[in-house]
Amino acid sequence: MFLFSPVFATASVIDVAPGVDSLRQALVEAMPGDTLQLQNGHYSGPVVIEQRISLVGQADTIIDGGMSGRVITVSAADVIIRNIKLQHSGIDLSVEDSGIFITKEGDRTLIENNHLLNNLIGIYLKGPEDVIVRNNKIIGRNDLRMNERGNGIQIWNSPGSVIEKNQIQYGRDGIFVNTSNKNRFINNQFRDLRFAIHYMYTHQSEVSGNISINNHVGYALMYSNNLKVIGNSSKGDRDRGILFNFTNYSDIKKNRILGSPEKCVFIYNSNFNDIHANHFEACNIGIHFTAGSEQNKIWKNTFIDNKTQVKYVGTRHLEWSHEGQGNYWSDHTAFDLDGDSVADKPYRPNNLADQILWRHPMSKILLNSPVLQVLRWSQSQFPGLHPGGVTDSAPMMAPLL
Repeated sequence: MFLFSPVFATASVIDVAPGVDSLRQALVEAMPGDTLQLQNGHYSGPVVIEQRISLVGQADTIIDGGMSGRVITVSAADVIIRNIKLQHSGIDLSVEDSGIFITKEGDRTLIENNHLLNNLIGIYLKGPEDVIVRNNKIIGRNDLRMNERGNGIQIWNSPGSVIEKNQIQYGRDGIFVNTSNKNRFINNQFRDLRFAIHYMYTHQSEVSGNISINNHVGYALMYSNNLKVIGNSSKGDRDRGILFNFTNYSDIKKNRILGSPEKCVFIYNSNFNDIHANHFEACNIGIHFTAGSEQNKIWKNTFIDNKTQVKYVGTRHLEWSHEGQGNYWSDHTAFDLDGDSVADKPYRPNNLADQILWRHPMSKILLNSPVLQVLRWSQSQFPGLHPGGVTDSAPMMAPLL
């Protein structure tokens, strides 16, 4: 009787010296499972990874694309790229020039601890599943016009992928994701971009713990359902801290928006969301709420020192409290005689004069006129004159910590 034992090739660690073609040659000669250990120095791209390998650099390992095409293309599963500086991709958006481009064959690729500099698109996930992009520093192009720049991380149809603990600056959008699901975007930091996270048709996903600083818009979440948007912050973003457009059935909580010159939050045609325990401070408008958004629960939020706490142009009556808990409004003057931490009178952020001013901007010339003063007084004395809009029947006396 003969016994047959399978023979498995042992994966090797291969040192690769710098050089014009040294990395390309090493990739040709490598076997599946090998680790290519790149020494300090310069390596030339573009290169293509077509089998399962690990590409690991040292403190001063640089792969330079020479301003042509994609610096690295990954078209195999279970690839690892770690501790490498990748720079100088091409600048043609039509062919998706990138620092790292992962095709649909690149399932479970791990990209971590890399520095991507002066690439058009930093990292592009185009179709793979379960990719992890973690702890990378991505500095995009700042020498091109905004619409000519690429995104820090771009994702198309990459379910199950995780983008975490990355630092992204310059370029167009920090993360742009389209047509995907079950993704997690967690604990990333974004600066000096158009949108920190630009999000379309991406369902059952999580956006949490991210920080957006000095971007045009912090988080633009559009055409997506069943999201968890938790614990993000926006500081000094120019136009909006968070924008919801056709976003439905989502849990939006513990986010902190501070100091947007325009709107802390813009909610457009978004329904069945639970918006609670958020902090909106020092914006021109706390929440701009419009276009038929219905059946949202808005409660336990904190509104502090926004020039206009709520802008709602509509005639429906909206209740912004839930199970006896409303929101905190810094401009609400009320007593709490029964000591239940709920103000003794409801809060109505907008009145009939506001409606007139928003519908007819030229009427601002009458802002301090006697007729508007009388209109405001009359509505305060006769609530039946209220034209519809937001009412918080249980406003909190103190903000959440």
